Formats: sequence, structure tokens, C-alpha cells
Amino acid sequence: MRAYRMTAGGAAPTLEDIPAPAPQAGEIALRIAACGLNFADLLMIAGTYQDTPEPPFTLGMEVAGTVTALGPDTQGPAPGTRVAVFGGQGGLAEAGCFPAARAVALPEAMSFADAAAFQIAYGTSHVALDHKARLRPGETLLVLGAAGGVGLTAVEIGKLMGARVIACARGADKLDVARQAGADHLIDAKTDDIREACRALGGVDVVYDPVGGEQFKAAMRACRPEARILSIGFASGEVPQIPANHLLVKNLSVMGLYWGGYLNFRPEVVTESLATLFQWYEAGRLRPHISHILPLERAHEALELLRARKSTGKVVVTPSGD
Repeated sequence: MRAYRMTAGGAAPTLEDIPAPAPQAGEIALRIAACGLNFADLLMIAGTYQDTPEPPFTLGMEVAGTVTALGPDTQGPAPGTRVAVFGGQGGLAEAGCFPAARAVALPEAMSFADAAAFQIAYGTSHVALDHKARLRPGETLLVLGAAGGVGLTAVEIGKLMGARVIACARGADKLDVARQAGADHLIDAKTDDIREACRALGGVDVVYDPVGGEQFKAAMRACRPEARILSIGFASGEVPQIPANHLLVKNLSVMGLYWGGYLNFRPEVVTESLATLFQWYEAGRLRPHISHILPLERAHEALELLRARKSTGKVVVTPSGD
């Protein structure tokens, strides 16, 4: 089978022909139909992600496809079942083996592309806004990086939860995508003063930040007393240093959120969140935004779209190119 692999630390990933794996105990074998890309894939290539496997390994954290076999003594979805899986690796391939416990059966109406784009982005935003920040109806939510993979879902979910949503992104085209997802107010990160724009709107109660850097600093200064700041990631490349005295004066809370970590210490948080999200999808309340679908042989190009910030929402790779 073909797989897009990291063969050594510091080396560029390459498309290789490797033997198809056989499922071990606790695993399902999957014929992969689609793989959603994430910023964390770029960090794995650089060797800076907190859960980077030891090479060699196949890139691609979240997949959707059809179960073809179960490992020995394994309870799981029967062969022929359409599922999505967060595997952490192994998705950029034609087939793979993944933990059976993480396989989620798909609603009949859900496409493989939507399924591959769904779990990490929507799961991160829902756990962050609901479980961590306890976002309440009527509060003001500022979403940085609002046209990106996780940012766009935060706009959509924040609006569903009854918040007034301020979306911050770079350029009119990306802001239009955020507006279509439900944003009430728009801030252009290229030209606007984030702090002043938010303060003109009365300040913010919750900040959703996958960007870091200067945008984090501006957003923190726009916070109302008792605001909650969600640190999701650092797409800017700069991890902000937080002045604790500012937190004290305004009674602010800064919370880190690593969605995959919950699978290790409180998996029920993810399970319950995904159940809610799939219900919302089936009810037509969530509409995954996929800006690009590319075939496996163009995986490098697909990842470059993320690196160059030329995508909106999600980028999906399919072995067949469909």
C-alpha cells in the first residue's frame, strides 16, 4: 500500500510503498477513504509536537474509512462499518490499523471527507468552550485564527451556544468564511487593532486562541474582569509569556487545552463531547468547511497549504483523489 511517511527525524516525508499492516489485539483494520490534516502534522514533521512518534511512522492524525477486519479477541465495529478514528498517526495511507476503542460509527448522511475533518477541530472547540471555559449564552467570545481548522469550528460552536462571536482573521476572504459560520463581528488581523476593536465592542468574556504571539497579548488586554482565555496552540510560532500581575488585576483565567490528552486521563470528556457533536451534525446544525481535497500523491502540497495559511477550515487528503 502507499503511505506518506517520516522515515527519520529531520528528513522530509516521502510517499512509499509498504506492506499493509495486520490488526493486532484491540485494533481494527481500515480501508482509508479520507484523512484530515492538522497543524500538528507540521509540528510532527519538524519534530516539535508533544506526541511525535519515533520514526519511521505514517503521518495523518484523523481518518475515516471502512472497517475491513478486527484484531484477535477484539470487540469493535463489524467489517463493512463506516467509521472515523483519531489515531494520532497512520492516516495518510491507503489502509491502516487503529485502536478499536476510538472508532466512531458515522451517521448515514456523513461523507468520509466530512468525517475526516470533524473530530479534532470540532472536538477541540467544543471541549474548550463547553467543558473548560463554560461559555454561557449572551457572553462575548473572541476567536483568533477564526478561518483556520479549529478557529472556524469555534465560531460555529460559540454561536450555537448562544454567544456573541467576534472573529479575527487575516484578510477579507477569510473573514467572509468566518461570517458565513456565524460571526457577529469581524476583525482583520492585518489592518485592525485587535485590542481597540474589541474594547469598542465592550470587551470579551472568553478568548479562543490557536495563534499565540502578539494576538494573544492584544486579546488579553481586551478582556473583561473574570474573562477566560483558552490557549489552543501557537500558529504564529511564538509562545506568549503571560504577566501574572495582569491576571491578578482583572481576575483572569488562562486555560490550556490539548484535546488528545483527554483520551489518556478522562476519555469520557471526549466521548460525551463527540456524541453531542454528531447529534448536532445529524440535525444539520454543523457544516464542516473543507477548502481543499487532494489525492495522496499530493500530500506535500496539501500540507504546504496549511504551512502557508492558504486554506480555510480543513484540508483533506484522499487515497483515491475523490
